[in-house]
Amino acid sequence: MIQAKQDLLAALGAAIAEVSPGAGVAAAFESPKQAAHGDLACTAALQLARPLKKNPREVATALIDALNRQPAVQRWVASMDVAGPGFVNIRLRDSARQAVVAEVMSGGDAFGRAPANGRPVIVEFVSANPTGPLHVGHTRQACLGDAICNLLDWQGWNVTREFYYNDAGVQIATLAASVQARLKGFKPGEPGWPETAYNGDYIADVAADFAAKKTVHADDREFTASGNPDDLEGIRQFAVAYLRHEQDLDLKALGVRFDRYYLESSLYQDGRVEDAVRRLVAAGKTYEDGGALWLRSTDYGDDKDRVMRKSDGNYTYFVPDVAYHLAKYERGFAKAINIQGGDHHGTTARVRAGVQAAGMGVPAGYPDYVLHKMVTVMKGGEEVKISKRAGSYVTLRDLIDWTSRDAVRFFLISRKADTEFVFDVDLALKANDENPVFYVQYAHARICSVIQQYVDKGGELGALAGANLALLTAPSEAALMLKLAEFPAVLAGAAADLAPHDVAFYLRDVAGAFHSYYANERFLVDDAELARARMALLSATRQVLRNALAVLGVSAPQRMDREQPALETA
Repeated sequence: MIQAKQDLLAALGAAIAEVSPGAGVAAAFESPKQAAHGDLACTAALQLARPLKKNPREVATALIDALNRQPAVQRWVASMDVAGPGFVNIRLRDSARQAVVAEVMSGGDAFGRAPANGRPVIVEFVSANPTGPLHVGHTRQACLGDAICNLLDWQGWNVTREFYYNDAGVQIATLAASVQARLKGFKPGEPGWPETAYNGDYIADVAADFAAKKTVHADDREFTASGNPDDLEGIRQFAVAYLRHEQDLDLKALGVRFDRYYLESSLYQDGRVEDAVRRLVAAGKTYEDGGALWLRSTDYGDDKDRVMRKSDGNYTYFVPDVAYHLAKYERGFAKAINIQGGDHHGTTARVRAGVQAAGMGVPAGYPDYVLHKMVTVMKGGEEVKISKRAGSYVTLRDLIDWTSRDAVRFFLISRKADTEFVFDVDLALKANDENPVFYVQYAHARICSVIQQYVDKGGELGALAGANLALLTAPSEAALMLKLAEFPAVLAGAAADLAPHDVAFYLRDVAGAFHSYYANERFLVDDAELARARMALLSATRQVLRNALAVLGVSAPQRMDREQPALETA
């Protein structure tokens, strides 16, 4: 099917060129919403009608005539017709649909993966300052970022995963003061407790380990405590290392890794912030007003110019962001993607303005942004807002402890990033079809069960490659094979749009097509050839489910139990 579609795309391109030379209309197919309309649809006639000054149905008829002269059409297509205002509906031969089974089995774990393109891309996500446990917003960002990295990797990009954070500044000073207050015997709500201090139980844990002179190891640092409650700098460094370690544990529990950690403080230490400001001044993109230094960001589409250096001499928060992204560009990352919370919406224009104005040839639109909205957590029919560990919010660890890694990842990826999401803990625990991750994973487990039954009855998996796929003609088989054939295009589109939720939607479609197949056909039939062909289709379906789940970082269990009685066995 993959080869058939590629052949037919080339044939469509030739037909378009024949009907309207130089039209510039790309060859593309769509999937009809109704199976009765065929397997593929083409809208090229609608696009060609105006420049040709003809009725779209007339153009569609001409396209069909041109297509019928193409060898690929003669090989793969059963019929074509004009529908509606000028759509071309195409019905494939059974052999075209059946070919996908062999293609999937041949591709195996690499089915859907594009060849390496040699191009580097840096994806920055999570980037939480080490002031407390990771919250549900960080969790959504971690799931989105990791899935986007996986998608890009599957599309052949050389992906670098980066975590950027500040190890100094006001928030870190507040953290150190909070731990010091605990070390000196103060507790939240008591006289002497700093008004702006962090109140979570984790502050007491940090203080206890500091007093015990422990050594903490994080992925990017380690530090040994002095135990002295007056050693504020030592407290600061220990607290940062301690909470970075906690973040590492949380992210590992979620199955997320990073290639590099980048410190905001290093931008000042290495002189990159000052260098960025000098570049902008030298480029004539700044001006002084009211004792402050301003960036002419309106020249680059911002709604107003922005202050870079305040009258007190301190830089505003977006200036190190500009320096950081110039550093990314200098490191060879012509493509950079940031996954951030929706509250960063206002920074995108000024950061892009700054990097473009620096005179380094950075293109407009650099970097790309994926901004996600908030997550509301529901449990027992009520919103959960407070975690004892964090003091004021639900943490990443809470979600995993209440449900599972798989549920957290699948749920938080299953909606567009720019939509608010309600994480229903009770739904995530259900072992039935209401739970979307269970619905998908159960399809995989059910296939494993059927294949094991086939083996137990003497079937040989090694013989599936030689199965007679021409026997796969049932309507539910045709629908499932068409869905499997979409996988490479789904991955390509999701990567291009930075939209991993498309893969989650696709998984539910594949699972639905399989469950329908399971309900309509028997697999362990007396006809050995038909049984072998159906096992081959099941094997291919299992492989696509496994590959798509891997992109999302979700496991593919071989056994699962349902809350409700299963449908009839195979």
